[in-house]
Amino acid sequence: MIESAGSPLRDQLLNRRSNLERALATSPSEPQLQKLLAEVDAALDRTSKGTYGLCDVCNEPIEPDRLMADPLVRFCLGHMTPSQQEALEQDLDLAAQIQSALLPERHFRRGGWEAAYHYEGAGPISGDYCDLVSSGEDLYFIVGDVSGKGVAASMLMAHLHATFQALAPLRIPLSEIMERASRMLCESTLPTYFATLVCGKAHRNGEVEMSNAGHNPPLLVQGSNVVPVEATGLPLGMFCEEHFSVSKVKLAAGDTIITYTDGLSEAVDASGAQYGTDRLLRIAKEHHSLPPMDLISACVKDLSEFESGVPKSDDLTIMVVRRLGDDRS
Repeated sequence: MIESAGSPLRDQLLNRRSNLERALATSPSEPQLQKLLAEVDAALDRTSKGTYGLCDVCNEPIEPDRLMADPLVRFCLGHMTPSQQEALEQDLDLAAQIQSALLPERHFRRGGWEAAYHYEGAGPISGDYCDLVSSGEDLYFIVGDVSGKGVAASMLMAHLHATFQALAPLRIPLSEIMERASRMLCESTLPTYFATLVCGKAHRNGEVEMSNAGHNPPLLVQGSNVVPVEATGLPLGMFCEEHFSVSKVKLAAGDTIITYTDGLSEAVDASGAQYGTDRLLRIAKEHHSLPPMDLISACVKDLSEFESGVPKSDDLTIMVVRRLGDDRS
């Protein structure tokens, strides 16, 4: 049983029951609606008995991300029928296709800025969030990491994508965008789910605003000088009322910002040693003059050499945003 998530899950089930009752009022003889109502009532009964979230066969906890995706699920992965396993595989394939479609264009060049990224899931779907949103003369670049893994994390990634795509065109302060996004995430998910995230707003004049919600510090690369931008707040969605600070930097032509998820900094080699940020700083210094995609390739190559065949245990995202100059588009 998942005690910490009991109340939100029960509220979700009660809300679903209310919706089904309204639907049955207009279509009382619809068998599918009656079946769904019976499943919701059974789930509510399990919450009252303290057995909700336990597999009907082995009585062990069901995977949390599957409960998040489907609160009516009753079997753990090990006790799914062959047809259920096939259906799950099809759902994962579809989720991967949807997630791929949500990613921005691979090589972005607009309004005096150039951007590129590398996005790689540890499994078929990823909990990393990577986005580029052009709004007027401003460019928003966002890299984040949702807590958890699997289907639930990918659903929250899609939620964040829709949220920032909707908020960016409103032309409101970056701090307010972060506050609204955090509140929407908090109010629409379970307490155990949140996201670390960096959102940057690059202006045509070279000024960049950045707000960091508990994420890895971005790197500011100005020639061979590479420094972390340290300002950090709480993760997005941890509390419904959060405030976020905004730092500002001015980039000249050729200056670069590197953002990444902990699939890079916390990757490990065969001995268990972490890749760390010092190694990333060195790579950024050595290859600072390369175009964004080539700089990313150098990082990925160095990471691959470091891991030396060790399987990836976390999703990986690296984004590089470079200032081109006022006369470039």
